[in-house]
Amino acid sequence: MKARIITAWRVSLLFIFWNFVSALVWLRQNIRIPNWLGSDSREVWVRLWTLGWLTFVWVLLWGTVTWANIIGGLVVAVAVVTLLPLPRVPVEGRIHPIALLVILVRLVFDLVLSSVQVAWAAIRPGRPPMGAVIRVRVAIKSDMVLTLAVDYLNMVPGTMVVEIDHRRRMLYVHVFDVRTDKQVRAFYKQMKFVERAFVQAFERDSEWHPSPYHGIDDDFHNVRHTDRVHVAERTAGPDVIPDQRPSGGPR
Repeated sequence: MKARIITAWRVSLLFIFWNFVSALVWLRQNIRIPNWLGSDSREVWVRLWTLGWLTFVWVLLWGTVTWANIIGGLVVAVAVVTLLPLPRVPVEGRIHPIALLVILVRLVFDLVLSSVQVAWAAIRPGRPPMGAVIRVRVAIKSDMVLTLAVDYLNMVPGTMVVEIDHRRRMLYVHVFDVRTDKQVRAFYKQMKFVERAFVQAFERDSEWHPSPYHGIDDDFHNVRHTDRVHVAERTAGPDVIPDQRPSGGPR
């Protein structure tokens, strides 16, 4: 009797999984995804995340979680995405939760450490901190991931990205205090971590494939094909540009 129950349970599971997979295959073959959702599964997930976020904001604005607010927020989100579309953002690579968790933990650590350093620089006696704009290149291919890395740097007290060279993946970062070579080396060490961590979390080479929308804004930036292929540095000059203005604060 026990053996028959186990056999029936296994057959039931196989039946459920078989029909579930068959339904997924049928949906994939017979249901056409709207063009505004994207032509790639990763683009679709980004669009769905956008719809979910807009719906969440709508519910927050109303202040109560009800089915009417959720459905109304979803309708408004679809209307916004359809009638007021933003330019396509290339989605490349995959998200690795553990590597992303490392970034979040390091961000909290950098927030605390940098806040203490900036606070001490504000109250300590002696000459004021010497700020500088440091030029650094990052090996991040995706525009979306590059934006996330810039947001990371802007959130940490004492650093602020003042300019981005889209073509050469060059960042110009204002650093609060770089009076010594040790502080400059510490900044470059931080940038190496940011570059490596974001590549590990979002765009590993083994999983990277260019999105159909990669390079969609090259015409806006007047980037030629030869410039995209040959990205060697053509500018001369020091990587550290002193900031002559008095440092009145971390930003």
